Amino acid sequence: MDYTIGAHATYKTLLKMTIFPIGLMVFISLYASVDGMFVANFCGASAFAGLNLIWPFVGMVGSFGFMVGAGGTALCSKLMGEKNGEEANSIFTLLVVTTLTIGTVLSLAGAFLVEPLARAMASISKNTTEEMIQEAVVYGRILMAGQPLAMLQYISHPFLSAAGKTRLAFFSTLIGGLTNIALDALLMAAFKLGVAGAAIGTIGGYVPSIIIPAIGFASKKDWQLHLGKIVWRPKAIGRTLYNGMSEFITNVSASVVAVFYNFQLLKYYGQDGVSAYGVIMYVSFLFAAVFIGYSMGVGPMVSYQYGAKNTKELSNIFKKSLVIISVIGVVMFGLSVALANPLSFIFSSGVASLEELSATGLRIYSVAFLMCGFSIFASAFFTSLNNGLISGIISILRTLVFQIGFVLLFPLFFGSVGIWWSIVGGEAVSLILSIIFLITKRKKYGY
Repeated sequence: MDYTIGAHATYKTLLKMTIFPIGLMVFISLYASVDGMFVANFCGASAFAGLNLIWPFVGMVGSFGFMVGAGGTALCSKLMGEKNGEEANSIFTLLVVTTLTIGTVLSLAGAFLVEPLARAMASISKNTTEEMIQEAVVYGRILMAGQPLAMLQYISHPFLSAAGKTRLAFFSTLIGGLTNIALDALLMAAFKLGVAGAAIGTIGGYVPSIIIPAIGFASKKDWQLHLGKIVWRPKAIGRTLYNGMSEFITNVSASVVAVFYNFQLLKYYGQDGVSAYGVIMYVSFLFAAVFIGYSMGVGPMVSYQYGAKNTKELSNIFKKSLVIISVIGVVMFGLSVALANPLSFIFSSGVASLEELSATGLRIYSVAFLMCGFSIFASAFFTSLNNGLISGIISILRTLVFQIGFVLLFPLFFGSVGIWWSIVGGEAVSLILSIIFLITKRKKYGY
């Protein structure tokens, strides 16, 4: 089921081309969910709250990998469409080295900031414990140390899609996910290492997800994209960061938004609110991963056809993608409503009030799944067209400005329940913005 990114797209081939990237992103999202599930059931409510309190800060550091992966894939795929494969290979190799270097610096800085950040957030509410803070610090510091590996994983998967090796991307991630689960079970259930075991298990899951693609990129010179000679190209690095700006903004903004959500939840609900938001975020990551995976899988095709100036095929991919995203959104909405109580039960640590609060929030949050797929696709679509500016505008307004604005505003008018409805309001405004950009730029790009 490997493919050529220049192939004609039908509904069948689009699904074949994106099924592995979708599965890949789902398994990546399961990393955090697996940690949360084991922590909730083996370490208790305080540890679960601590994990969810510090996770947004770790996510901010790892976002650099998403930026390089998305921006670099768009640039290299465009070069491949222009029949300039040698330059694409050289830039790809340079970006791998750049990611590892900058990732190491960022992770070291993040490790020092974990404790003061955790204490600053916990001070918002009197209904927090020292135990929660300590659990957050232990989990955060260990996970920060593994962020360079996380970044390498984040960049390898989109480049595998550009190389036409979506199957390998999926199975390497599957092996990584199973490794994470096995290590969590061993270190937490058997050796009783608590949140430290959860963090080590997550880092261990990154290893096969990196090694397996690395072997292919290094040894398979017949791939559409592979490691080559490193040439210092500062303009290419700059172009990559520009192209991937929206993905960076999306991930950083999601973390910043989570901080503001935790701020409001600590204010209105205390420690239980942070735990309930953690449950909702795990489900949201899992469902949004389907939209992200589809956009990631179709992105190299869009970049290739854009580079080849094939506007007819570009339009074909765009129209069919809108139909597919509509269907996925309806399915995600139905599943989130139907599974609200069972999913909340899994993460509730046996606390009935926490289960009820999580289920209520998830049912309200589910409305957002009808809309968010279009904004995610629109942002990724413009990234693939090498228009990082519009992609970044959509991302920063959707994931930062609108959501923070609504989470601060809605509780003033609707009380604590307004916190859950704020994501729906943010996604509705984001959808309108995405539609405006897609319509106004349609003639320019020919889709």
